[in-house]
Amino acid sequence: MENNELVPVRHFCVTHQIEWSFIESLQQYGLVEFTRIEEEWFLKENQLTDIEKMVRLHYDLDVNVEGIEVISHLLQKLEAVQWQKQQLENRLRLYENITGL
Repeated sequence: MENNELVPVRHFCVTHQIEWSFIESLQQYGLVEFTRIEEEWFLKENQLTDIEKMVRLHYDLDVNVEGIEVISHLLQKLEAVQWQKQQLENRLRLYENITGL
């Protein structure tokens, strides 16, 4: 993994005007993943969109970390159900094309 794919946690916190402890609590609940290089902690760039959503939930809507964990879990389940639905629709279309319906 190249360093340009990583964002320093400290920089993220300063940019978004949030406390390190909030990001740390997200990590403790398994909602984000840190990478440590030497003495610096980093976030993976592909996590930033999800983390920014969690920041808005917490600071704008006053949702606690436990609530964010539940919301995150439900959104993951919803995405899985939508994916399964799409797969079933594709199979149905294939069947309809084969049978001429």
